[in-house]
Amino acid sequence: MTAIANKTVWLTGASSGIGLALAHQLAEKGAKLILTSRRESQLEELRLSLPSPDAHSVLALDLSHPEKAKETASSALANKTVDILINNAGVSQRSLVVETELPVYRTLMEVDYFSVVALNQVVLPGMIERHNGHIVTVSSVAGKVGTKLRSGYSGAKFAVIGYMDCLRAEMAEHGVQCTTILPGFVHTQIAHNALTGDGSLRGKEDTDNAGGISPEQCASDIIQAIENNKAEVVSGKGMSKLAPLLQRFMPGLLRKMLANR
Repeated sequence: MTAIANKTVWLTGASSGIGLALAHQLAEKGAKLILTSRRESQLEELRLSLPSPDAHSVLALDLSHPEKAKETASSALANKTVDILINNAGVSQRSLVVETELPVYRTLMEVDYFSVVALNQVVLPGMIERHNGHIVTVSSVAGKVGTKLRSGYSGAKFAVIGYMDCLRAEMAEHGVQCTTILPGFVHTQIAHNALTGDGSLRGKEDTDNAGGISPEQCASDIIQAIENNKAEVVSGKGMSKLAPLLQRFMPGLLRKMLANR
């Protein structure tokens, strides 16, 4: 079982949604946080709101530019030991395939896939050397089950699940734990911030996410998965929790259901 207390946890996407809930719950458990998102001022506000604010630090990165983010993070963390990396940052999409411009697909892959690869490369050498560490990546149920309006998002999330499966196999001999989280519908701003076909923000809620679990519940599921060294965990309720099981055991039925939504 992995303890959280006194561990240095690098958390991306920390300023809102699941990440914000994670920051508070991890800090309550005694973690020392490195908080990452794009806006330094928001991160600083968050740091000051947490228990023992001086135990935490801020590292602002734009994960839509993974190479630059890797370079900045490598320099900033050169003298720090990261025990747990939680790749939580991400961007979603709401647009039909025939209406989605190619740059939108590139942005989704940069943030949801390549940034995970880049930040893992920052911490993995140290974890391998210490024979200890934990990589946690928040994918999505959409990384197991493709649905309408999410072709780019789902493609990136499928990719990151495959990458994490490979990483887990490679890291087994090095004592590095790898956990993939698959949230279903979670009531956050993810739909508001989703990209449309031309790359603009959607700017409104959808009923699926509005009816989902709370970010606090999802954060709690993630922490339990870390503590119990789980390989893969689905966090959700209703159809969004059942969909991966249906995909595995009744794929034909699930395809019909998704086509008729």
